[in-house]
Amino acid sequence: MSSRTLEYTVPPEKDGARVRSVLQGSLGLSAGLVTRLKHRPGAVRVNGIPARTIDIVHALDVIEVDVGDARPGAFAPAGPALDVAWEDEDLIIINKPAGMAVHGRSERHEPTVGAMVAAYLGTNAPFHPVNRLDRGTTGLMCAAKNGYMHERLRRILHTDEFRREYLAICVGVPEQAEGVIDVPIARVGEEKRFGVDPQGAPSLTRYETLLTWNGFSLVRARPETGRTHQIRVHMASIGCPLLGDRLYGRACMELDRPALHSSALRLIHPLTREIVELNCALPEDMVALLPGKK
Repeated sequence: MSSRTLEYTVPPEKDGARVRSVLQGSLGLSAGLVTRLKHRPGAVRVNGIPARTIDIVHALDVIEVDVGDARPGAFAPAGPALDVAWEDEDLIIINKPAGMAVHGRSERHEPTVGAMVAAYLGTNAPFHPVNRLDRGTTGLMCAAKNGYMHERLRRILHTDEFRREYLAICVGVPEQAEGVIDVPIARVGEEKRFGVDPQGAPSLTRYETLLTWNGFSLVRARPETGRTHQIRVHMASIGCPLLGDRLYGRACMELDRPALHSSALRLIHPLTREIVELNCALPEDMVALLPGKK
C-alpha cells in the first residue's frame, strides 16, 4: 500500500458531526472510498486512535485518513526518461512523447506511459491518468498518484477548474477564423473510429485559427467535453482534418501521426487550491511543418 495520509482539524461548525460526513463533505472523499476505508483497519483515525465512520467528532479533533493505494507490479519499468512538467505528493503532469499508448500494455509491445511512470515512481506506484492522450498526441498530460486525487480531478475535468488547450496542424483552412463546433460524437460500428452522429454524446470544441499557409492552418482547440478523438473528429467535420491523421483524413509523408499537441493546461488543485498553469512548446516534428521551417 502506498502511503498518503490526509489530515483535517475539525472546525467549531463541524462539532458533533460524524466521521463519514466530514470525510465526504470537507475532504471530498467519495461514498465508495469511504466504504472501502471502513474495511481497512486503522485507515481512519481521530486524535491518533482508530475510528469508525459512524463515530462523532468534536471541534479541534484531528482526523487522519490513509487514502494511499497501490497496484503491485501493474507496470514493468520501461521507456525513455519521464519528462516531468509539474509534480507534488498527489499528482504529476508530464510532457508525453508521440507514438506511445497511455495505459495498459501496448499490443505492439512498446513502452507505455504507465511503464515510464513506473520507472520514475516505482513499480508499486499507482497510475491514474486524468486526461488521456491518443498514442500519436504529444504534450501535457495529468495523472493522479492515488485514487482519491483521481476522483477529485475527474470531478473538475471539463470545468473552469481544469482547462486544456491543444495545437493542431490541419489540412485546409476553416471558413471562420474562430468558432464553436457543437455536434454529437458516437462510435462508428465496432471500429476504433468515431464520427458525427445526431444520436451521439454531446461534444463541444472551441477553435481559433492562428496561422494559415499553402492550404494548411495552425489551430488552437479548446475541448469542453472529453469524447474519444474529439478534436480529430470535429476538425474533420468542418473539412479540416489533422495533417497525418489517416483515420479521419489521410496519411502523409511529412508526419506519421496526427498533428496534435496538448499545449496548455490550467487547473485549480483540489486540495491546496493552488493554480497550476503550464505551457508546452510544439514538438520538433510539428515545428518543422510551419512556414519558413522547411
